[in-house]
Amino acid sequence: MWAHTGGMARISEIGDYIRDQRDQAQMSLRQLAQAAGVSNPYLSQVERGLRRPSAEILGRIAQGLRISAETLYVQAGILDDRAGDEAVTTAIAADASLTERQRATLLQIYAAFQAENAARTTPDPATRDEAGADGTTDM
Repeated sequence: MWAHTGGMARISEIGDYIRDQRDQAQMSLRQLAQAAGVSNPYLSQVERGLRRPSAEILGRIAQGLRISAETLYVQAGILDDRAGDEAVTTAIAADASLTERQRATLLQIYAAFQAENAARTTPDPATRDEAGADGTTDM
């Protein structure tokens, strides 16, 4: 279960993106399907925008393409493009011992922690006006 914006348009975009990546990797549909552990017809349907792959399948496709799973998750609308440790989000998203819902929840929690920490390090504009150019006050 993943949130997607744009409905079928978003599904079609991820299929186009996968096809482009496969072409750049000079892989046939059959080669990628075998590397990702999915059937040729299923991968073909994904590329044509007829099927919406799960986060797990996207992770396997990314692995077969030798690209970051997070890249595919962002393209699919599962993740927002954000700062953070890509290895963390990729590891969470690719962990087959978790359900898709559990992975999505962990990724949301991770994003919430990142946002909270970013808010702590961003100075309050009112405080910044009172501070000197170097962030210190004259006391």
